[in-house]
Amino acid sequence: MGDRWYSEAVVYCLDIDTYADTDGDGVGDLRGLIGRLDYLARLGVTCLWLHPIHPSPNKDDGYDATDFYNVDPRFGTLGDFAELLHQAQNRGIRVIIDLVVNHTSDEHPWFQSARSSPDSPYRDWYVWSDEAPPDRKQGMVFPGEQDETWSYDRTAKAWYYHRFYRFQPDLNMANPAVREEIKKIVSFWLQLGVSGFRIDAVPFIIELTEPGNPDSPKDFEFITELRQHAQWRRADAVLLAEANVEPAQLVHYFGDRGGSANRLHMLFDFMLNGRLVLALARQDPEPIIEALRDTPELPYGGQWATFLRNHDEIDLSRLTAEQRDQVFEQFGPDEGMRLYGRGIRRRLAPMLGGDRRRIELAYALQFSLRGTPVLRYGEEIGMGEDLSLDGRDAIRTPMQWSFQPNAGFSTAAPEALIRPVISGGEYGYETVNVTAQRHDPGSLLSWFERMIRTLREAPEVGSGRCTDLDRVMPPGVLAHRADGPTGTMLFLHNLGTSDAVVDLGDLYAEAELPGDVLADQEYAPVGKLDALAVAGYGYRWIRLHRGQGLPG
Repeated sequence: MGDRWYSEAVVYCLDIDTYADTDGDGVGDLRGLIGRLDYLARLGVTCLWLHPIHPSPNKDDGYDATDFYNVDPRFGTLGDFAELLHQAQNRGIRVIIDLVVNHTSDEHPWFQSARSSPDSPYRDWYVWSDEAPPDRKQGMVFPGEQDETWSYDRTAKAWYYHRFYRFQPDLNMANPAVREEIKKIVSFWLQLGVSGFRIDAVPFIIELTEPGNPDSPKDFEFITELRQHAQWRRADAVLLAEANVEPAQLVHYFGDRGGSANRLHMLFDFMLNGRLVLALARQDPEPIIEALRDTPELPYGGQWATFLRNHDEIDLSRLTAEQRDQVFEQFGPDEGMRLYGRGIRRRLAPMLGGDRRRIELAYALQFSLRGTPVLRYGEEIGMGEDLSLDGRDAIRTPMQWSFQPNAGFSTAAPEALIRPVISGGEYGYETVNVTAQRHDPGSLLSWFERMIRTLREAPEVGSGRCTDLDRVMPPGVLAHRADGPTGTMLFLHNLGTSDAVVDLGDLYAEAELPGDVLADQEYAPVGKLDALAVAGYGYRWIRLHRGQGLPG
């Protein structure tokens, strides 16, 4: 893997509490995760992203921390976490953790001290107003679940700001002491051995909130400070963040106006994600082509992180109302499948009707586009969702390992599980589990292993240049290429149901013994590239040539 390891990584994200339980309390733990590292290594994972690990009242699935310097005792100890880092490193897997410092829990000692007295040393660590701010009914992140962003605290006798839920008071990023504390948190975990952080809600971290100003200024220089600090502590540390903002603003998160890549290393590509889901709904690649062409050019070292499903709802807020309705009609036809009026709270397999061809097509497409692919736990076996659970919990059910009770996740009584295991029906653990698919060479899990191995033999996909081929294509077909020092890959993906034949004979002059390296079925040899067949919901990854001096 190259110097910029993150550009050629395969990232796998999970919640410790729903992955594997070893002590029988119904909650996943660090020892359980350690015991599954060989599974992840075989899958081809090179980077593990852990959702919040800190002690928490768990009113928001761990995103409400009470101690940034420890792990939730339900998961184990700091010693267990250090052992996880050691064992992961032995298998060539890096670990990054969530950095959730936009806010704390209202049970955090800092906030308890801050609300106790105006003279508290922590009073100015949060954002206060003596009067009810006029904009307190604006800017809610969770419409329908949240009706204000300022709440009155009777003990403090003042209003405090919370971009998210009222039990998550925002930290005051205008306070230098808060910034220094965040740097100390970063230093602590880097020293322990993590390879970086996924920074939650980064636009709000740099927001210098002013009561009554719904458009408070943002201080991008704090990202610059954080990047510099992290890399002084660990040179190859990576900062991955989410910023679902307007395209014109994205480049500011990567670097300053001088063009330096001195801020975030990676951003989740929300614009591509929404367009990718729209393309799947329409069976038309045009939204993907538009996203690839409209994406701002990144400074050297900047990288996108691509995803189909993550731990949240599929956010369609960057689509038009008409486009959202088209996606809802196809993938979220029932109101109970939707969330916040903008998203879908489902996993991909049931969204695509359990159609194995479409599932393969969707992930082959995601993993072949520019950027670093991120895979949500359970997607590799086609897990479903539990829509009877509230909100985002529908896609946060325990991992389905085997035919054993509780899907092999835990020996606890079913009522003691952190969330119910999906049982019965097309996606129940009795049908969908790792053990069943491990013994089936034609399973989705086996396909994912093969696909990821193929991707790791084509580093130009992650670290090179991605270009859609501007040709007249049959309906539903997307053709694109990845070019880099390691060579060139050609990709065909057919989002439609009809078989197609594509003429790319003009590329043959630059080819060197071209051939399929991954495909949905056995096709005729690629020949001179002038009659490339691709089935409905089919795909072909074709190696055009390898770079000079590289093994064949």
